[in-house]
Amino acid sequence: MRLVLRVLGVVMMGMGTVWILQGINVLPGSFMTGQMVWAYRGAATALVGLVILIFALRRGSSR
Repeated sequence: MRLVLRVLGVVMMGMGTVWILQGINVLPGSFMTGQMVWAYRGAATALVGLVILIFALRRGSSR
């Protein structure tokens, strides 16, 4: 379960980063390019991914 949470956290952080870059028009090539709403959604997704990753790592170190 910890491995799944770690992978999920990393994937969410990666997705969020891509969405941020597309939203601020750094990474072109999709309907999200230049749409600030995707930068905000990406930031939220990356933050949730970071929280999941921290939770998975802290939970793993106590056992």
